[in-house]
Amino acid sequence: MHDNANPANPFQDIVAQEQGLQRRLSGSQMSMIAIGGAIGTGLFMGSGFAIGFAGPSVLISYAIGAVIALLLMGCLAEMTVAHPTSGSFGAYAGYYVTPWAGFMVRYAYWASIVLAVGTEVTAVALYMQYWFPQSPAWVWIVLFSAALIGVNALSVNVFGVIEYGFSMIKIVAIVGFILLGAYIVYGAPADSQIGLRNYVEHGGFFPKGYWGCWVAVIVSIFSYLSIEMIAVAAGEAKEPEKAITQAFRAAMLRLVVFYLLTLALMLAILPWTAAGTDKSPFVLVMEAIHIAGAPAIINFVVLVAALSAMNSQLYITTRMMFSLSRAGYASPALGKLSRRGVPVRALALSCIGIAVAMALSVLYPKASFSLMMSVSMFGAMFTWLMIFVTHYCFRRCWNATGGAPLAFRMRGFPVLTLLGAALMIATMITTYFTDEFRATLVTGIPFVVVLSVIYHLWYRKPAPR
Repeated sequence: MHDNANPANPFQDIVAQEQGLQRRLSGSQMSMIAIGGAIGTGLFMGSGFAIGFAGPSVLISYAIGAVIALLLMGCLAEMTVAHPTSGSFGAYAGYYVTPWAGFMVRYAYWASIVLAVGTEVTAVALYMQYWFPQSPAWVWIVLFSAALIGVNALSVNVFGVIEYGFSMIKIVAIVGFILLGAYIVYGAPADSQIGLRNYVEHGGFFPKGYWGCWVAVIVSIFSYLSIEMIAVAAGEAKEPEKAITQAFRAAMLRLVVFYLLTLALMLAILPWTAAGTDKSPFVLVMEAIHIAGAPAIINFVVLVAALSAMNSQLYITTRMMFSLSRAGYASPALGKLSRRGVPVRALALSCIGIAVAMALSVLYPKASFSLMMSVSMFGAMFTWLMIFVTHYCFRRCWNATGGAPLAFRMRGFPVLTLLGAALMIATMITTYFTDEFRATLVTGIPFVVVLSVIYHLWYRKPAPR
């Protein structure tokens, strides 16, 4: 923590070095960007994975994940309203913790989201095989990737408009699913297989025990991943303070309601034992209730959801690499902007995840989704942990140096900030004791070591005063 930080304008150098991006995103577009990132494969595909771990108790798992996400967003909102910049939590960590922390957070997050792009495009290929079962996955990966790369290369305004449309389709579909599901559960005959008794049949509410419920929290965090991208998008918001506050509150309320209600209805309509990763649980539900054409409609919606999340993630990895370049932690070429204000070279580099996904879909078609998810988890979880650590340092520094009253204030400091950090540490440790996620720490810890060596050999900087 830097004792001589100036809360009045501590980011003047950072803001200056990230000049050039165009402030064109409205508050409503910011909200949709967050929803677009977080309502994607995590809900439509990953939820089946989580149900397999926990059974009906997955509702508790996602509630715990929601608590962690709410704490995180409170911390992030406070810092982002004070310092809106595309470097976001990476820049905050570099200033309020140490330059090493800023370097690590940005690279870990960039690598994580690059691989998350791979999980989304892998899911896109699976969804297209619903209609074209004999088609090779790589064909769809190439086609849809090219389209979304083109959208991101045009301008932030085009990206915002497309993402708004994608997210609106998802919201309408999820609200429709909730209404239809509630009607089906409420009106189901007493002797049918549909009803709340599905919560306790087939092994009880905790069929895999409390451990299974806790392990599913890992998947829930993966599902909520990308809500933090509002903070990165703040660097291109029209009215940062107003837009950020509106976006944080709206996005979190919708996400928690959508996730918990849809999961509750899915579990009431379909026994948890039917869940898996070959098909979206939403599609399985529609097949189970025999509504003509409904599975195909839902499959289209989950396809749009994955494309939307992928679109948002390409945007966010591009901005994070742009920030790394402007901070002197990557090639200066990656910080150059096109005439429309887009860092297209950073975008090109951020497409690595698509190439990895395509290779895995060819080599390991059945295991590619879970493998990509476990490997990408570490960077995301490390970033979330560091956001809590950074907020702790930020608030202590702000208070110690007599900063102006914060426009948005996280309540319950420092208890809730430390609680969030403790929960993140606990979930990270848990990954090592599960076969499906052991690769998270096994690959993540060496990654941190290698990055640290690179930093100390080539990029080490004195702490800013």
